[in-house]
Amino acid sequence: MVDLATDGRATRYGSTFPARATHVIPSATIRARNPFALVRAAALLGLGVAKAYALVGRLRPAAIVGFGGYPSVPTVLAATWRGVPTIIHEQNGVMGRANRMLAPRVDAIATGFAGVLDAEPALAAKASRTGNPLRPAVIAATAIPYVAPDPTGPLRLIVFGGSQGARIMSDIVPAAIERLEPHLRARLAIVQQAREEDLARVRDGYGRVGIGAEVAAFFADLPARIAAAHLVISRSGASTVAEVAAIGRPSILVPLPHALDQDQLANANVLVNAGAAVLLRQDAFTPERLAAEITSLAAKPARLSAMAMAARSAGAPDAAERLADLVLSIVRGRIPGHNGANQTR
Repeated sequence: MVDLATDGRATRYGSTFPARATHVIPSATIRARNPFALVRAAALLGLGVAKAYALVGRLRPAAIVGFGGYPSVPTVLAATWRGVPTIIHEQNGVMGRANRMLAPRVDAIATGFAGVLDAEPALAAKASRTGNPLRPAVIAATAIPYVAPDPTGPLRLIVFGGSQGARIMSDIVPAAIERLEPHLRARLAIVQQAREEDLARVRDGYGRVGIGAEVAAFFADLPARIAAAHLVISRSGASTVAEVAAIGRPSILVPLPHALDQDQLANANVLVNAGAAVLLRQDAFTPERLAAEITSLAAKPARLSAMAMAARSAGAPDAAERLADLVLSIVRGRIPGHNGANQTR
């Protein structure tokens, strides 16, 4: 049986979580420099720890798993003080602030990507790379092999920037496509996710140059569409990178530039370093540069195939099973990191 402990904000998104019960634990993000805001955040965290301590004592769980963010802090801290086995999961290529606060105290650390803690031996000793658990639709899409485009045949692009799209994709991608040579434009079939307010101008941009593009604010079957694409153009959130890797598709990644921890840059570099992606920082993400990258990749089907293979090698379709195995090993008292076998899982 599984119980979910979270703060009030997260209950809006966790209603379908298959928990026996959901427990609201007060929490707050510590990031403001305003001293009054810091005092308020500390007070909420303190209240959350007190409530979590009582909850853990009442439930007596076999283990507690935290998935990052400040909502996980009170319950994981309370578990460490109660002597309950604890695991945290870090989905990004760099450890976030909440997980970094908890990492020295927990029994094991699961990471979404390899190498997250290579520079910190004390933490790396109890870390296992499990990968990021994937939706069933993504796992189904991993069964679809990559077939490189014929040099004169259709070239299928998919463009997205997160669950609600990204304005910069709407600004840059249609303008880049307009700059391609006519013979390459004629090959393109484009699927693009865009914000509601950008739909009309994105469609108009493609319409001006005669491109067959499917543009929508949301695609319920996004994993299948990624699997059908020859090239992905997207942001590099942890879930996006994990899904593109597991499905095994080449990509051009544009990290969100303003994140405090630069997590999207770290995520993108996982695939870049594997030879699976092209990195374009946002200040270099211009129509001219993107057009040049698309032109270069379209002319090299063998490179696209190699990138797809490299992406798949960096993926972890069985991440949920790996994480479950790690939790069970902690419950049974087998702490990973004490032998080499667990370090690359």
